[in-house]
Amino acid sequence: MMLTGMLSHGIAVTVVFAQTGQGPSTAPTATSPSTAQGGTRLPIPPPQQWPPPVNDQQNRLFTLIDVLDYRPKISGGQGHDDYRWDVEGWYGGDYNRLWFKSEGQRDTAFKADYDVDVQLLYGRFIQKHYDLQIGSRVETQSFKGRNVTRGLGVIGIQGLVPYNYEFESALFIDQAGAVSARLSFTKDLLLTQRLIFQARFESNAAVQRVERFTTGSGLNNLEFGARLRYEIRREFAPYVGISFDRSFGETATLVRQDGGDSTQVRFVVGVRAWF
Repeated sequence: MMLTGMLSHGIAVTVVFAQTGQGPSTAPTATSPSTAQGGTRLPIPPPQQWPPPVNDQQNRLFTLIDVLDYRPKISGGQGHDDYRWDVEGWYGGDYNRLWFKSEGQRDTAFKADYDVDVQLLYGRFIQKHYDLQIGSRVETQSFKGRNVTRGLGVIGIQGLVPYNYEFESALFIDQAGAVSARLSFTKDLLLTQRLIFQARFESNAAVQRVERFTTGSGLNNLEFGARLRYEIRREFAPYVGISFDRSFGETATLVRQDGGDSTQVRFVVGVRAWF
């Protein structure tokens, strides 16, 4: 709509109003309708019905195959070609999660032919970058030609420490009251956007001697690993690397009594994947 008028000094003034069909437009409020494309008028819900600004209640599933090693026999050494895996994952949201973990190996040159453990844990967010975990673990191992199994309770903390070191710490108590612990650190160093060097450290210790699980009291072992992977896709990365594992004290004695080698250096090839 256009209005034209004349001021007292003869100056013409033109005023233009943009007509929307309802007069001058106003911004929609929580109680006024908004105009959608095409002229359809939609009501705006009151603030108490608005969606949350942070979507932290949705449940998700995540699985990480961090280690899937094939370890060929070193020429002249003991044992045969072996393998190892370390898999973990969770289902849940930002605050509460159900964790599952599995770690094991076939190692004919070290303490036992087979050593497998599976954990099922409840995880609770306790502080930025840290989850408290509690649950159960089942361990199966070869001992003098037969398999032995035990159940353990688990309590631990998993998270991210400064400088982006991923760590896991756990305390285990088996059905006989034997106490053991595990600590591991992992660090990824980006050489390029796709070529990544991973350093890995793991240590186990025990309070009591448990011979049938080739475990002595005190520090059991130290393991250092270095793996160089290439991410063909972010979710799939083959790697090559080297692993050094040494047992100590009573554990080293039990390993030697069982015909194993208490110190190992192994070349590894494998795949890391997540989904």
